[in-house]
Amino acid sequence: MKRSYSFIIPVYNRPQEIKELLESFLVLQSNHEYEIVIVEDGSSETSEAVVKQFENSLNISYYTKPNSGPGDSRNYGMKKATGNYFIILDSDCLLPSHYLETVDYFLDNKYYDCYGGADAAHQNFSDLQKAINYVMTSFLTTGGIRGAKKSVNKFEPRSFNMGISKEAFNATGGFAKIHPGEDPDLSQRILKANFETTYIPDAYVFHKRRISWHKFYTQVKKFGLVRPILNKWHPNAAKITFWFPTLFLFFVVATLVLSILVSWLLALPLVSYIFMILIDASIKNKSISIGFLAVWAMFVQFFGYGMAFLKSTFFIHWLNKEPEKQFPKLFFK
Repeated sequence: MKRSYSFIIPVYNRPQEIKELLESFLVLQSNHEYEIVIVEDGSSETSEAVVKQFENSLNISYYTKPNSGPGDSRNYGMKKATGNYFIILDSDCLLPSHYLETVDYFLDNKYYDCYGGADAAHQNFSDLQKAINYVMTSFLTTGGIRGAKKSVNKFEPRSFNMGISKEAFNATGGFAKIHPGEDPDLSQRILKANFETTYIPDAYVFHKRRISWHKFYTQVKKFGLVRPILNKWHPNAAKITFWFPTLFLFFVVATLVLSILVSWLLALPLVSYIFMILIDASIKNKSISIGFLAVWAMFVQFFGYGMAFLKSTFFIHWLNKEPEKQFPKLFFK
């Protein structure tokens, strides 16, 4: 069956982001016709006027609904879409011109019902955005899975850059009410339904991410709270690496105490790791200032995620609390 693509984009109070994303569609290279489905998720500041600016140049459908979260909004968009293969994007992304050609060529050679791609930093992003992108994608901080240019078996696509066939959507029912974490949850349910997932090299998007330290800390904290819940729902997907940020937190505290009480030489492993990130981030971004920001972003990421992961593990796994009752802010009604 010939693939017809529908881009599904939920938006909540971010008309300027939608404008920039739609502008990137204007230079998208593709021999395929495609549609863009924008779902306004109960916004008080809507994107309707922005969408109207592109109606004559892009095939856009625009829907509004009460606020029910990004997962449910994506489901809503996929139900309204006319295509048979859905490409899900966050509103704070930009597409490189080759994106759809890259996806289509890959799926022509070997078909998958679900794929994910990396996120990258655009040259026009701020230093803070580039630093955050580095720590979220670097091998030194996350193992590089979200930014690696190689196939990952049983890859868990993320919903800022994710493709899913209509068949897989119908079989799984789409995204759950949890947020964040709705994307790895869906990925695991897709695998359990005997569909295959994959990583598509070069099918990256430019992902702006959070634009302040506070927002970034809040985001990684929620990631930490969600992961033990997902581990309980999908125990086969649990990995020891999910503990690394928490272990790093303990490592930093132990290093500080022992370097003061015993010998400053015990601080060398931590100092060496910090230096590696500083140099690597500076070289890759061609900026020493981004290197220093990346070091701080690393601490924000690991401490925010690590403490939240430990807290959630305590309540969800050790005390066996119900996730929705213990952490109601992670779930939409």
